[in-house]
Amino acid sequence: MLFENKANTIRAILIERNETLAVAESVTAGYVQAILSAAEEASFFFQGGITVYNIGQKCRHLQVDPIEAMRSNCVSAKVALQMSMGVQQLFKSDYGIAITGYAAPLPEAGIDQVFAFVAATHKTQVLALEKISSDAGAAPSVQIDYAEQVLRLFESCISR
Repeated sequence: MLFENKANTIRAILIERNETLAVAESVTAGYVQAILSAAEEASFFFQGGITVYNIGQKCRHLQVDPIEAMRSNCVSAKVALQMSMGVQQLFKSDYGIAITGYAAPLPEAGIDQVFAFVAATHKTQVLALEKISSDAGAAPSVQIDYAEQVLRLFESCISR
């Protein structure tokens, strides 16, 4: 229910402004897209999205800098920002949202706590670029928690 409310609030604001949104996801594996696509009249504001898991796909489809992607294992503020700008271009949308991160610890890489980077952009303007975390346990609970945080952050950005 919370997801529906967030998606419909986002829908109302974007439709009123005659603007559109596209989403680039990695760690959330399409949860943000699924929630937005379930909003009333989704086709009037939601252009679509892309789920990209690896360096090659992030670089190919979203113009992520390959050196930064390799250096950070695709999990950095810079990668999230490039994903958000890239998805705007790919889908010809006014807004972009992107998330990249970890849904489970990766001890061999020194990642003991899960975290993600989220970016929200409007045309060439950066609306938000934040590091988020979750204590929801394991995937998919972490992914759902991240998706909720992304929607909350984006709603806050466009409500200002």
